[in-house]
Amino acid sequence: MKSFLAFLVVMGIVTLGDAYCWSKIHKEGEAKNGCMLNGKLYPFGHIERTEECYRCNCSERGMDCCALFHTPIAFDKKKCKVVFNKERCDYDVVQKDDPSKQCVVYSRVG
Repeated sequence: MKSFLAFLVVMGIVTLGDAYCWSKIHKEGEAKNGCMLNGKLYPFGHIERTEECYRCNCSERGMDCCALFHTPIAFDKKKCKVVFNKERCDYDVVQKDDPSKQCVVYSRVG
C-alpha cells in the first residue's frame, strides 16, 4: 500500500511538471516574414528559445509556444523569495535575508 501511495505522489508531481503552452493564430497575410512576439520578429520554423524563455514553432498559420520555465508554488514564503533567472530561463528561490542561499522548493507548475 505504501508503494502505491508513493507511486501516486510521484505521478502527481510529474503531472504538475507539464509546461505552460499557448497558441496565436495569424490572420490571413499577417505573417509574411515570420512571427512577431513582443516586438521581435522570429523566422518561420522551430525557435529553440525566445527572449522571453519560450520554445516556439512559427508558421504562416500561427505560433505555438511552451514555457521553458516552471513556476515554484510550494516553498517557505515567509523566509524565501522567487527571482527569475533569464540566463537559465528558470526561477530561483532564495532566502530573503541572504539571496546567495537557495531555498527548498517542494513543487512547481508551468
